[in-house]
Amino acid sequence: MATVTRLFDSHTQALQAVSDLEAAGFKPDDISIVSNNADNWHAGHSHPHKDGAGPLGDRNGDGENDVADGAGTGAATGGLAGAGAGLLAGLGMLAIPGLGPVVAAGWLASTAVGAAIGAAAGGATGGLLGVLKEAGHSDEDANVYAEGVRRGGTLVSVKSDGDDESRVEAILNGRQGFDAVSRGEAYRASGWSRFDSDAQPYSSEDISRERALYR
Repeated sequence: MATVTRLFDSHTQALQAVSDLEAAGFKPDDISIVSNNADNWHAGHSHPHKDGAGPLGDRNGDGENDVADGAGTGAATGGLAGAGAGLLAGLGMLAIPGLGPVVAAGWLASTAVGAAIGAAAGGATGGLLGVLKEAGHSDEDANVYAEGVRRGGTLVSVKSDGDDESRVEAILNGRQGFDAVSRGEAYRASGWSRFDSDAQPYSSEDISRERALYR
């Protein structure tokens, strides 16, 4: 299985990419999303589920987010998976040192958070880098993707066999996803070298300035 990952500057485009992937027949279990939530986009955001529109994580259609919030065991066991209703129905909120508040679902998020349970502060961030590398990304690319989330971006990662890899790339690229090579060049041009889990998370103002650089 190959892993195809793209970084999106807009969480809306990332959500659309996930929907496109599912519409193309890719299983929610093979898709993952990790999105910076410093600007609190998740609050009040709606996405269609099988019973109509409701808050992200509203699995039973009662208008409430059913996914456990916060970091740690509650978030890991509270449903970072689609639960048969599509990946986006399982989005949950996490707090990850070095990245700040994120919204996530799928195998990448579940594995990264699970690896951090009981670990020292910063373990979840190391888990994210570790899972990206274990999934086949180089150390350099994993650092770029983690930094991208810190700077306000959204990662979408898809596990696929070789025959489907080009289809996944076409869908993600079609929603303006960036690979680690192109975005890494932009980061390094400003003096960046590696993701620093001890660095302060970006504020919503920092993220707005960062996104303006790539418009």
